[in-house]
Amino acid sequence: MSEEKRSWLSRLRGGLSKSTQRVTESITSIFTKKKLDQATLGELEDALIQADLGVAVAARLVQKLGKERFGKEVTDEDVRAAFAEDIAEILRPVARPLAIDAALKPHVVLVVGVNGSGKTTTIAKLAHLLKGEGRKVMLAAGDTFRAAAVEQLKVWGERAGVPVIAKETGADAAGLAFEALQRATAEGCDVLLIDTAGRLHNKTNLMEELAKMVRVIRKLDPAAPHSCLLVLDATTGQNAHAQVETFMSLSPVDALVVTKLDGSAKGGVLVALAEKFKLPVVAIGIGEGIDDLRPFEARSFARGLMGLPA
Repeated sequence: MSEEKRSWLSRLRGGLSKSTQRVTESITSIFTKKKLDQATLGELEDALIQADLGVAVAARLVQKLGKERFGKEVTDEDVRAAFAEDIAEILRPVARPLAIDAALKPHVVLVVGVNGSGKTTTIAKLAHLLKGEGRKVMLAAGDTFRAAAVEQLKVWGERAGVPVIAKETGADAAGLAFEALQRATAEGCDVLLIDTAGRLHNKTNLMEELAKMVRVIRKLDPAAPHSCLLVLDATTGQNAHAQVETFMSLSPVDALVVTKLDGSAKGGVLVALAEKFKLPVVAIGIGEGIDDLRPFEARSFARGLMGLPA
């Protein structure tokens, strides 16, 4: 295993430590090597729900464990290993990196999410990741409502060595996206990442703004945006479900990015989202650094969550 991969896995384990502690302590407290009976299965199900894996996932994992090991002596490690395997099975179909179509110049990625989800920094980190793959990337500061978001994207863009198209606060976001797409096309960019506003307290305005943005960029490319990523903050736990539903109704969301796993004891929500929505999770964030966003891997996440070595 390469040094970089090893270091990322150890950072992932560190980043998941709060979530891991929450779920493994619950499981360990239930077990002192004993036979698996109905009462224990009920306690395990409660522990998984408490760890934000959701009712459906908890029921599925416990049912499978009961089927295979009921009446047998099991340790907490046996249980965690079985759960890790089943969680990886749920996650595998959604662990798909962002597929950039090289035939498109540029591949347009619309990035949506509520303010505070880590959306703007995620865009810059994605730009850094894509640039590292040898792609020419441009950013559009489409959250023109917040001066801080525009400034933040400029700073991150500079750090990533990627140009940022921006306008003054309050400028028309759709017009900015149109200009950015013109520029990105003229300059032969591979990817254009467009930031958007995330003011959910006024859904009507946000819906109109996103719809207008899509309508306007389609004047230049009828197929754009080619990807629409929803950025979710892991610390919101079960609220993430409502955000997915809301943004799917407002925009053409086709993939997720989950951030702030390092600050959360609710990392299990990612499993619940995978089971419910089946949307690809193209990347996860486990820190503040520009390298702390990486493609999502099902097995290492599942084993990390259950406190097992990758």
